Amino acid sequence: MNKNTPLNPGKHPDLKTEVAIIGAGTSGLYTAYRLVTDKKFKAHEVQIFDMNTKLGGRLESVVMPGMDFWGELGGMRYLTSQKIVTTLIEGYPLSEENPAKRIPVLKDKMTPVPFPMGDPSKLLMYLRKERFKQDDWDEAQKKGEKLPTRYYLNDDDFGFSSDQLFNKVIYDVLMADPWVAKNYGDRIIKGSSVYDYTFKLTSRDWDDIKPKLVYNFPNSPYDGRKVNDLGFWNLLKDQVSQEGYEFLANAGGYYSNTINWNSAEAFPYMVGDFSAGTIYKTIEEGYDSIAYALANSYMEHEGACIWSENKLLTFTKAHPLINTHKYELTFLNLKTNTQWKVYANTLVLAMPRKSLELLDQNNFFFNVNENSVLNDNIRSVIMEPAFKILMGFEYPWWKELGISSGHSITDLPMRQCYYFGTDPHTDNSMLLGSYGDMETETFWKALSDDKVLFKVKAARSASLQELHQLDDVQATKLMVGELMNQLRELHGPDVSIPEPYVTYFKDWTDEPFGAGYHAWKAGFSVENVMPYMRKPVKDENIHICGEAYSDQQGWVEGAFCEAEKMLQEYFGLHRPIWLDPEYYLGW
Repeated sequence: MNKNTPLNPGKHPDLKTEVAIIGAGTSGLYTAYRLVTDKKFKAHEVQIFDMNTKLGGRLESVVMPGMDFWGELGGMRYLTSQKIVTTLIEGYPLSEENPAKRIPVLKDKMTPVPFPMGDPSKLLMYLRKERFKQDDWDEAQKKGEKLPTRYYLNDDDFGFSSDQLFNKVIYDVLMADPWVAKNYGDRIIKGSSVYDYTFKLTSRDWDDIKPKLVYNFPNSPYDGRKVNDLGFWNLLKDQVSQEGYEFLANAGGYYSNTINWNSAEAFPYMVGDFSAGTIYKTIEEGYDSIAYALANSYMEHEGACIWSENKLLTFTKAHPLINTHKYELTFLNLKTNTQWKVYANTLVLAMPRKSLELLDQNNFFFNVNENSVLNDNIRSVIMEPAFKILMGFEYPWWKELGISSGHSITDLPMRQCYYFGTDPHTDNSMLLGSYGDMETETFWKALSDDKVLFKVKAARSASLQELHQLDDVQATKLMVGELMNQLRELHGPDVSIPEPYVTYFKDWTDEPFGAGYHAWKAGFSVENVMPYMRKPVKDENIHICGEAYSDQQGWVEGAFCEAEKMLQEYFGLHRPIWLDPEYYLGW
């Protein structure tokens, strides 16, 4: 796997190109790869610009000193149901008769490996100072019992795990709508057990249901409203009480799943991405390998260039080369702190919401007086803060509790920790110590802004010289101290947790990203906003694509699907031969 993709931090004043792609994340790199390999343009006619020193946007895989495997600071896994990302990594079947024999799409070797979710009989749940194993709910149910917790749940909800309770709510709301019950009731199945619900709804089915679904509960203040217009917190509280909501938010592991985002969008997300039985994989060479593999496929063509450390400031149609090029772009070269111009006929803004908002908001495209619809639609998504702290330990202390992989969950501000792996030669081990999001952001922000950073310590096969190269990415000493306290409280008295020898901190709220991922706001017509963003202004060759305005927010697949639809709709590309012709790309 080649991650030494040549990047050009320089400049080429008055560079002329056909398509300027702003953003070297997955949607920008995919767009360039498809345009050039499909021979729609020559490589010199498609140029990529990014203000960072690395590729991949919000993917960032790192190797910690003393360990011979990758840890993930950004996106870290994919679902096997996500066909574009799966096929780019794993190839496509040679024939229906021989599905195991696969033809690679990209030249770089990427090794798909399971992303283990661990053994729920060992993994921990620590809620309101009470410690559980994650399968305690199932075990109680097998005995005909209901697991008591310190949550005062409604009688009808008592004994449900968080996954089961999410499913119950979604089942009840769907089946309360007579139209859904009539048209899709055979695919929304209540099992023999009171806890058992199955949703055999495809993405196409959900896209039919989401805009039409009505909240049909006569005693509710929301009765008769479209579910699309209701916040998910509002709906959950109405269904299971505020106490039930607290249980779902805490035990579910992610506050971001239970914030007041668009309920209609939340439904398929909750039963698809976070339900039991979902198959996750990752890439042995680091999940950001997918970004580098796309970049390398583009870069092998003559004239290809990825301009790193170049920040787009603004673009205009009023310029001297208007006869040959529609837009003049002004970049700031960050190395020299000097500006330079690029001329292009088409712009692809492969950027999330915050990055779009950092551009010149007074130019012809963003100006609120000229284009209020675009301004509203850019803000149709909630920016979800996310930060991660990787920690290196000299041995896998969690194995004393029988834990090998997966994640433990708590209502403490750390929320989750993932047990990432152990180097077989050194025993050095990596833990994702905090997966903070939403409500916990201010707790950690106060600690991450401190000036005193964690001091690295030498470990087996990790010299101080090597470790000092990571000095500037250490979490603060205060943050590590607080996190260690929470790790010890979560894991309990049966294990002694040593101090880490190194950390790696990433706050995705920092500019230019502004967020780790995004969620649709209630009240927006997602089926209209998604296609609108791919070409917001009819007479302009300006496109927006990426994870933020997709129906798979928080996933690389969302970025790929939006780019693919944009390429087919506006660049005349055909569906790639390697992509399953039945695979539904969404609105």
